[in-house]
Amino acid sequence: MAVLSKKAAVMRGDGIGPEVVDSMLRVLKECNSQSEIILCEAGSEQWDKNGRKDKSYIPDDTFTSLEDSDACFKGPTTTIPVPNAPRSVAVTLRQKFELYSNIRPTKTYERLTPNRKLDCVCFREATEGLYTGIEVKITDDAAIAIRKITRQGSKRFMNSAVNWAKKYDLKKMVAITKRNILKETDGIFWDEVQKSIVNTNIQLSEIYIDNMAQQMVVAPEQFNGSVLVSTNLFMDIISELASGLVGSIGLIYSANMGDNFAMFEAAHGSAPQFAGQNKVNPTATILSGAWMVEYLGETEIRDAIFAATEQVINEGKTVTWDIGGSASTSQMTDAIIAYAKNNLKK
Repeated sequence: MAVLSKKAAVMRGDGIGPEVVDSMLRVLKECNSQSEIILCEAGSEQWDKNGRKDKSYIPDDTFTSLEDSDACFKGPTTTIPVPNAPRSVAVTLRQKFELYSNIRPTKTYERLTPNRKLDCVCFREATEGLYTGIEVKITDDAAIAIRKITRQGSKRFMNSAVNWAKKYDLKKMVAITKRNILKETDGIFWDEVQKSIVNTNIQLSEIYIDNMAQQMVVAPEQFNGSVLVSTNLFMDIISELASGLVGSIGLIYSANMGDNFAMFEAAHGSAPQFAGQNKVNPTATILSGAWMVEYLGETEIRDAIFAATEQVINEGKTVTWDIGGSASTSQMTDAIIAYAKNNLKK
């Protein structure tokens, strides 16, 4: 295998972050990944350790490593929900590197949901909407949050969603809005959605966010083969709902992509109550890491890891408690490594 010159900055994060990230790194090493890994710190734990003096959860030396890398991996991090605390690591990096497309493929596994087959991808605009964090305190008893939607932001986001649909030959796109109420902001978004599919064979439909939540519960299979697109908060909610349909949030991997950089992360949080117990599901982190090395040019390794993970989950012999097993994090990781290495020999 040719040696690559690609670099990835890896932040191990908070809570369960270090153990699941270490599992991911072990899988990549055992699969002989040649991507250069640069370990660095980010998150609330290091912020606490440093006396809460910094304005960011990301230290300056980590920003330097990020700027010197081709991609990054963010382990689960904790965002402290108090006034004047820093913005989340994910939001900070999405804004800094203009990672406007948050992508979460969502697919069921045969053993976990034998009576439900869901296979769609959630595309979330990740730099605008309510997550810009623009808030105004009017009085001690009232405040306003500003939902910012721009035509430029919507256009570039939709171009990436359409490109994904073309790449994977997906013919259906579902836009999730609340355009009957949010007429100006969702009006701009919907306008760009419509423009983006001109001269394509994509079938477009629109559904309001409240109805979408219901439809995902009562008839999720209708969205199979679809690219689901929406603004920041709406898709954050819907993608979490979708993750519940596949068996565990611990299975959902994701990427945040812009024009020249990408950040990969598991969809779940830092779960500090489980830290250090060697019991959490490493799947989302391992698959996100596999996607990262594909982005860096190691497609064969990505394919081997994805196939191995599916084999382990569907067998059910060496899986964690959240998906019906009793294996530890490290045991499930070992099983994935064994299958992945065998897949690479074929």
